[in-house]
Amino acid sequence: MIASRRFLPSLPSMLALEAVDRLGSATAAAEELSLTHSAVSRQIKVLEDQLGVTLVQPGRGGLRLTPAAVDYCQTLRESLTALSRASLRLKANPDGGSLDLSILPTFGIHWLAPRLRRFSLAHPEVSLNLSTRLKPFDFAREPFDAAVHFGAQDWPGVSYLKIAGEEVLPVCAPGVLTGPLDRPEALLDLPLLHLDTRASAWEDWFRHQGVDVSAPRGMLFDQFTTIAQAAALEMGVALLPTFLAEAEIARGRLVVAYGGPVVSTGSYYLVWPNDRPMRAPLERFAEWIRSDL
Repeated sequence: MIASRRFLPSLPSMLALEAVDRLGSATAAAEELSLTHSAVSRQIKVLEDQLGVTLVQPGRGGLRLTPAAVDYCQTLRESLTALSRASLRLKANPDGGSLDLSILPTFGIHWLAPRLRRFSLAHPEVSLNLSTRLKPFDFAREPFDAAVHFGAQDWPGVSYLKIAGEEVLPVCAPGVLTGPLDRPEALLDLPLLHLDTRASAWEDWFRHQGVDVSAPRGMLFDQFTTIAQAAALEMGVALLPTFLAEAEIARGRLVVAYGGPVVSTGSYYLVWPNDRPMRAPLERFAEWIRSDL
């Protein structure tokens, strides 16, 4: 239920106050909004009269927002951003719903994206909008309906649907080794490349090989694609998901350093906030995952 209309500010008043807060002066806000300085001041006065609260005070160089108004502007900015995105989604897909999905970049590009054409063919009424995020976030503050998450079921306040498991493979550039190593411990003599969101990945891999290793050192990266590139440039050995490693091996950029694929301790999940009802596009996407992946 929407609150009483008397507490809903007009759009021009919201835009004026938000612009003054963001730009630091009524003059700059007036220039951005194509208004006069006095028009900006009038819009803020309208909002003050409506709410019965002082929002700005005279200060050096012009208007200065009160601390409470600064906090209020944060909510205004989030609301205006959400409204703008909703309008963009409607314009992009006027005949159906849209699904805003956060994806992990490497998994999204190399594993999920090639399969999404099947979803688009089955549900042409749904417009998929993809953006990347590397770590869990607050759905209340991000413009997403759902996200792809890797790991355990450790994202608070969400529901889970498993998309896929994962296997990893140690790989390096062909020039680093004359051939695959005959024992896993030999990898410790080479630089090991690490993903910062999987700090224990190499420890888990060595443990699977029966080798007890504590925090092996090496360069740190934020994405698998950059690790793969570093490995191809002979900077060390990378522990890559097979969907990426096998593609790089087929291109001749990487070779297997030791052994075969090992099952990761985590899985890929579709997650969505459990404090709001699922929208129809998300329901269709989840059902497609259950039936087609």
